[in-house]
Amino acid sequence: MLKIAICDDDKIMRLRLEEYLRDFEKLFQVDSYASGEALLSSDVVYDFIFLDIDMKGISGIDTARLLRRKDKKAKIIYVTAYDDFRDYAFSVHAFAYLVKPVDKAKIQKILREALAYRSQEEPEQTVCFETEYGLREIDTRDIFYFECEGRRICMVTKAGKVWLKDSINKTAQRMEAYGFLMPHKSFVVNLYHVRNLKGYDIYLTNGGTIPLSQKKSAEFRRKLAAYLAAMI
Repeated sequence: MLKIAICDDDKIMRLRLEEYLRDFEKLFQVDSYASGEALLSSDVVYDFIFLDIDMKGISGIDTARLLRRKDKKAKIIYVTAYDDFRDYAFSVHAFAYLVKPVDKAKIQKILREALAYRSQEEPEQTVCFETEYGLREIDTRDIFYFECEGRRICMVTKAGKVWLKDSINKTAQRMEAYGFLMPHKSFVVNLYHVRNLKGYDIYLTNGGTIPLSQKKSAEFRRKLAAYLAAMI
């Protein structure tokens, strides 16, 4: 699941940005920080960071410089009241520089642009499947999960459902190399699309929920944690 950080010492601004990003909540985990020190102390590595410049304590520019020591990939989007720090901002390879006040449309537009750039940076991982209508190549990132229904496998993708000629166990073995795990005897899930885990329910970025069996719970949680750590 993609992660966004909001870092601003103005509580009203943090709440406003959270509201602007709510339309994307099925795709993102959004965390807020009131200072650069708090953001830097977090162990989470973010895909996108909305960062103020003039904050109490460490500035947004210095925060970004320290972040860049451990993370070269995060898209930093400055949201600031000052227009005269652009040169400093882009010295830390900021993706964008927005001057307050900003509205919902502007924030969502820049996030969509950042998403588009990110998708171009990541190579596709296509896999060929034998479907009911012949062979078909699908990007693994477009697959949410596989479900065994009778003697068929239903592959749930961004484009809809695709029926496969395969077994759920063989599918799990084949897809493990692409970041898929079997949390239940009838399901194989793409860890890339796991949004949250509560009890024995796995919440996905498409809004769906699939079960986690008690028997597989400990192993699934361990492998999910290892997968997330590898992405950092």
